Amino acid sequence: MSVKIGIGFGGWPFPTQDPDELWQYVDACEELDIDSLWLSDRIVSEIMNVEPMIALSFIAARTKKLKFGTSVLALPLRNPTVLAKEIATLDFLSGGRVLPAVGLGTEDEREFEACGSPKRQRGGRTDEAIEVMKLLWSQDNVTFHGKYYTLNDVTIQPKPVQKDLPPMWIGGRSEAAIQRTARIGDGWLVSQATPDEVADGVARIKVGALEHGNEIEDDHYGVLFSYFIADTPEEAAKQAAPYMLRRRTDVDYAEFSAFGTPDHVSQLMERYIDAGAPKIVVRPACAPELMMEQLELLGKEVVPHYHGKKEATVA
Repeated sequence: MSVKIGIGFGGWPFPTQDPDELWQYVDACEELDIDSLWLSDRIVSEIMNVEPMIALSFIAARTKKLKFGTSVLALPLRNPTVLAKEIATLDFLSGGRVLPAVGLGTEDEREFEACGSPKRQRGGRTDEAIEVMKLLWSQDNVTFHGKYYTLNDVTIQPKPVQKDLPPMWIGGRSEAAIQRTARIGDGWLVSQATPDEVADGVARIKVGALEHGNEIEDDHYGVLFSYFIADTPEEAAKQAAPYMLRRRTDVDYAEFSAFGTPDHVSQLMERYIDAGAPKIVVRPACAPELMMEQLELLGKEVVPHYHGKKEATVA
């Protein structure tokens, strides 16, 4: 089971709105052997948030080995035939480096309304969309008559080049997300979850997948958590605090974040790996002007140490 370490962020985290900020960051990821970069998805947003499929196409053209994914793509807001074509094209042009993770989207009713997709239908649309996309990637002349989508003798080209098709990871820690992963997912990517919650979720998904005849590889369980590297945990927590996503009120975010020295980051990674989630995506919780510094600390002080220790593939 390979351990893979990637980096992700939401919104535009750089000091200016100059696209060159992103390209320098992407170049550094490639040079530092951090082989996956993950972008969040917000179509309706008051802050600058690039559309992930477009941005990932630029990243694909700029890199040779960096994998890239979405954390996560709001599937019910998109037409699955168009999205299947986009992802297949990106996979084809990048040589199989796409990692699509999908979910139901935000709780903001305005976003669903603006995209012409009723929020109350998001669960059903997501389930059908996943089925439609997998059919289009794996078959020609697809006919599908669902509640929300209808296809009659439809074929898309090019097909994805990944041997087993792009794995459809499901995002979310809710009961519905866990059950959806078990039924039709190829992997699970969860954020803001403690190691104990991840262990419980992985165990339940494995039981459910067995019941549904769904095969999920052991290294297709992942977690996203925030980090900040500094000389002491106290200094790291102070620097990170203004940039934390405070969505949970029942658990202190320190329980699913890594603040402190590189060893502190590695220790939390170990706990998640022991919980059954070897795919690690870390989010820099820092001021925009510290983005590159935090990336370099991760790439130089955490990734090589961890890679050598675990004899694992870093992604």
